[in-house]
Parts: sequence; C-alpha cells; structure tokens
Amino acid sequence: MRKLLIYEEFLGLFSNYSAAYTLTRSFQQSFRSSSASKGGRGPSGKMFFVARNRNVAGQGNERRSIYQKFRDVDLLDKKKTVTALKPGEDRAIFLGLGMILSSVMMYFVLGITILRSYAESVWTEEGVCVVLNSTVTADMNCSYNCGSECWRASKYPCLQVYVSVNNTGRVRRLSHNEESQDTSSECVYVPRCQKDRVAMHVIVMNISEHLKVNQQVPCYYDPSEQQEAVLLTRLYDHRVVFHSLLWPSCMLTGGALVIVMVKLTQYLSRLCEEIGKIKR
Repeated sequence: MRKLLIYEEFLGLFSNYSAAYTLTRSFQQSFRSSSASKGGRGPSGKMFFVARNRNVAGQGNERRSIYQKFRDVDLLDKKKTVTALKPGEDRAIFLGLGMILSSVMMYFVLGITILRSYAESVWTEEGVCVVLNSTVTADMNCSYNCGSECWRASKYPCLQVYVSVNNTGRVRRLSHNEESQDTSSECVYVPRCQKDRVAMHVIVMNISEHLKVNQQVPCYYDPSEQQEAVLLTRLYDHRVVFHSLLWPSCMLTGGALVIVMVKLTQYLSRLCEEIGKIKR
C-alpha cells in the first residue's frame, strides 16, 4: 500500500514536470516568431541577411570574372590581329615603294634613249613618196668583228633611191631610218657587215625589187626642208614611244594604288575601333 502511494506521487511529479517543459517550449517558439515578424532582429534574421549578401557578392564576382575573361580574350585577339596585319602592311608598302622606284628608273633609262632620239628627230611629218629611180651604184666598204681585237673588211652593194614627196616635184633621196642616214648618206640601206658578201647582196636586191613593185610608199620628211633625205621608217615613232612608256606608267600606278589601299585600310581600321569605343 505504501509502495502504491509512492508510485502515484512519482507520477504526479512527472506530469507536473512535463507540463512545465511544454509551457517553456511554447513560450520560446512564440518569442522567436514575434522577433522574426518585427524585422529579423534576432540571430536567425542576421544569419539570413549575411548569407544573402554573400550570395549576391559571389554572383557579382563571378559575373565580373567572366566579363574580365571575355575582355582579355577580345584584347588578345585584337593584339594578334594587329601583330599579324602590321608585317603584311609593311610588306605591301615596301612593294608599292619598290614599284614606284623601278618605274622612275625605267623612265630615266627611256628618257636618255628612246625619248631623246624621238625628240631630236627632225623627220616628223608623214607623207607619200613616189619612187623615181632605184639603182645600185657601187660597193661600199665595211668591217666586221672576227674575234678579240680582230676586224676584217668586207663589201656590200650601195642602193640609191630617189623619190618625190607628196607629188610636189621635190626630189629627195630615200633612206631606211635615222641609223642608215647617220651611217651612210648615199645608200638607202646599210646591212650588218659580215663575212658573207653574197648574203648582204641578196638583202639589198630584195629591197630594190620591193621598191620597184611598190612605187608609192609611206615616208617621213622634214617639214622645215633642212634635210634633203626622207626616211622610209622612223627608228622610234609615236607607237614605239607609247608602248615603251605604257609599262612604267602601269607600274607607277600600281605602286601608288597599293600604298593608297594600305593607308585606306589603316584609316578604316582606326575608324571602326573608335566607333566601337563610343558604343561601349
């Protein structure tokens, strides 16, 4: 009986202790909820805001690092492009300058050879010559080279041809070109001197037969009439001068175009870069 009373008393104390613990637990939960509703001034609210700030900062740093990587790659590509283009532009400019310098040298060579002979020639007017007389007068002496410091004599027939210029009655002696006129003032053609006299004789006879068949031939005469001879052909006429000046002019124009295109490309590149900076 006494044991039963002790057991009932123990159960009463245990139930009182459980009720007190439950009351204390509910009071703590109500206090936490009220502090959270008032603005998160408790430790849990502080931890929430600190974690959120850390997440935002981490995302910003990650975005910044990604942007920095893309920017570094862009700058690296630009540096590679500039490094690759600069030697090519330098070579193109050197090519253009070389073309211009070569054309200037060609102009100089042509100026002291072809252009000088063309400018000094007095046979500038073109007309029609009628062959009046064509005869072989005599054999002319010439010399040919047979080796080192060796010269031997030979002969060729001298063909004299007289013509009338433009049917005006003015009789002039016909010559092949300026070189023939300077070499011999009597013969229409001076062949290249060689050992074989028969070959030179055949060349002169062919010219004589051609003039007998074609009585009217185009010729060039001196309009001031200071020269008594007329030329069958000019050594350097306007067609020869045009073709000789055409290629240096093309080279000069090409070199200038190469340099202009390189400079234009550089200008457009700088302009695009400035526009890209303004947009950023």
